[in-house]
Amino acid sequence: MADRVYPKQATNGTAAASNPSFPATKAQQYGASRPVYRPQPERHRYRRSCCSCCLWATIAILVLILIAAVASAILYVLYRPHRPTFTVSSLKISALNVTSASKLITNINLNVTAKNPNKKVVYSYNPITVSLVTDDDIAIGEGSFGSFVHGTKNTTLLKAAITSSNQELDDASAAKLKKALKSKKGLPLKIKLDTKVEAKMGALKTPKVGIRVVCEGIKATAPKAKSATTASTSNAKCKVDLRLKIWKWTF
Repeated sequence: MADRVYPKQATNGTAAASNPSFPATKAQQYGASRPVYRPQPERHRYRRSCCSCCLWATIAILVLILIAAVASAILYVLYRPHRPTFTVSSLKISALNVTSASKLITNINLNVTAKNPNKKVVYSYNPITVSLVTDDDIAIGEGSFGSFVHGTKNTTLLKAAITSSNQELDDASAAKLKKALKSKKGLPLKIKLDTKVEAKMGALKTPKVGIRVVCEGIKATAPKAKSATTASTSNAKCKVDLRLKIWKWTF
């Protein structure tokens, strides 16, 4: 029988020499333990873009404010605008009585003089609401002036009838009015005028803005029998204020 030939088996020394084994380096160990990289959203770029938008918006607002200020200064130099003035010419009282049932009856004729002191500015008024109240803000009556155009260097006389018929008063207000009407000093009154006005300067027109005119220093006395009385207006002074409305608030 032929002899079987068996392959030689490598000794341990020969195997180790053909496939040498080295310890892992630090870089290999770190790479094995390092977590998988996952890119994060670039928040810093988003923040930078927001900051840039805010910066440019602020600059734009400042530029607009500067342009408006310069334009206003130029208009002021060219036209020298002044507010209109108002004075109470007369207040004639035909009826001003508080009944035993605490009801107010009023019939008053009011004349107000409006002056435009400007040489180059024309005012255009909406209808004007007139309110007559005491210094304690007790309503006496209401009326109105019609709309009108106030030309340059113009004086306009405004007339209105202020009435109230059987206006109910609370007991405290009725007692105050009765006492003041009997007083020799007279009943202190205030007149409030509310409207909107537009200014025209050459080819330029402003938006209509609200104004309020408050006239104080008026002393009224109740008429006797059928004779009308005239209130004292020698110390009356009128003040013109702008009325700016922002949402629900009026300034």
